[in-house]
Amino acid sequence: MEKRKKRIFDIIQIGKREDFISRAFDIFIVAVILVNIGVLFMETFEELQQYTPMFKILEAVTVVIFCIEYGLRIWTAEYLFPDRDRKGAVLRFLTSFDGIVDLFTILPFFFLSGFVAFRMLRVVRIFHLFRINAYYDSFHVITSVLYEKRNQIISSVFIILILMLASSLCMYSAEHEVQPEVFNNAFSGMWWSISTILTVGYGDIYPITALGRVMAIFISFLGVGAVAIPTGIISAGFVEQYTQIQNRGKKPGNVRGTVSVTVDEESSFADRSIQAIEEGYGIDVIAFVRRGAVVLPSEGNVVRTGDILLYQDTGRKK
Repeated sequence: MEKRKKRIFDIIQIGKREDFISRAFDIFIVAVILVNIGVLFMETFEELQQYTPMFKILEAVTVVIFCIEYGLRIWTAEYLFPDRDRKGAVLRFLTSFDGIVDLFTILPFFFLSGFVAFRMLRVVRIFHLFRINAYYDSFHVITSVLYEKRNQIISSVFIILILMLASSLCMYSAEHEVQPEVFNNAFSGMWWSISTILTVGYGDIYPITALGRVMAIFISFLGVGAVAIPTGIISAGFVEQYTQIQNRGKKPGNVRGTVSVTVDEESSFADRSIQAIEEGYGIDVIAFVRRGAVVLPSEGNVVRTGDILLYQDTGRKK
């Protein structure tokens, strides 16, 4: 029974390209997600109202598949979090990002039929299923950049918000007497400032006074520069991440203070999550190499037999 349970876990998990059944399951789930979302779109066309019963049947079938998959992930949660007991592993999965997304893609069908936004969370699952690792985990690179640059990004967003607030008040003061029905309060000015600073320019609200237009010119120039600040920060972060990944990939064994270990069947690292390895052995996992691809680790990654693990000993083993 345990062997069968472990096999089911391997099939429904992501990232085992050499396992044909596991890969086929990933493709099948993506196809189910696409069918479900396609039905959601088709139901909005009045010309296709005659096919509504068929759409409802397709949606019900796909939701049943989602429920089965969700149940299997709960059933095999202890293999995903081997450092926890059965109840702890299930609770950890239920409160994880993947567990919450899976739950909210199922609930709307039964209880929240009007909440279309929850149904669209199924799109997120496609990105979760296919994290194609050519030389790095693309999704993890993005999240790493956003996390490392979070202070600079927050500061730049704060600057944009201050600029929006100031420009909305200035435009309200300049245009309210001339266009009371358009700039009737500060929020109207906020809507104009958002569309102007973010370079959208809907044209539904615009200044007509000389002072208002002069201010609009300066605000437009400031908006271009303000929007470019977070873009530059994120771009610089990507360059830094790519440089680090390339250096690790070229000479992983020469990184100072880094130990390189090949995980075999007898290794205590095999089939354990990155979080469990780091907490249990007092090490910091820098990266691991799988089938020639350098992967940046995250807590949910599970080390497999044949992986090359790169880590540094921190000396904080429990």
